Amino acid sequence: MALRPIRRYGDPVLRKKAEPVQGVTDEIQTLIDDMVETMYDALGIGLAAPQIGVSLRVIVIDEGTRDSSGPKAFLNPLIVGQTGSLRGEEGCLSLPGVYGEVVRAEWVRVEALGRHGAPVRLEARGLLARVFQHELDHLDGMLFLDRLDKIQRDRIKRKIKREGLPESVPASALHL
Repeated sequence: MALRPIRRYGDPVLRKKAEPVQGVTDEIQTLIDDMVETMYDALGIGLAAPQIGVSLRVIVIDEGTRDSSGPKAFLNPLIVGQTGSLRGEEGCLSLPGVYGEVVRAEWVRVEALGRHGAPVRLEARGLLARVFQHELDHLDGMLFLDRLDKIQRDRIKRKIKREGLPESVPASALHL
């Protein structure tokens, strides 16, 4: 396992639609291990492969709840159902120190392949649903900024242009 640098806002890989995983190989297993280590090191609860410069449809998530059995990997994930609407603050490891109120579905049904290639189907609500939606956006070249209203998005972009992004953020911050 190895820590990989997290790509920051402005990196073109974050705006590219990621390619599907064609097979579960040793390289994919190493990628997953590296993603988990990188996510934990950055105090995140989710990470998409494009955030470490790999344009493949892979995400890792650890929602950090008591009943969590640790981090999970999802290959070629799709949201196949969703209901409700919930507004909540989001941040992103690729935009350290930047937060915004984003409306997401309250409940989602996800289909994917698990770490070893077996089909996975699950339902998530609340924070876990938000994390799935946030990370799947990364696979489609979207950032949470794209889901903000124009005024909020423009204000944040001006601030980033003026001040740049911080090198680090408080450990108490929640990053998706």
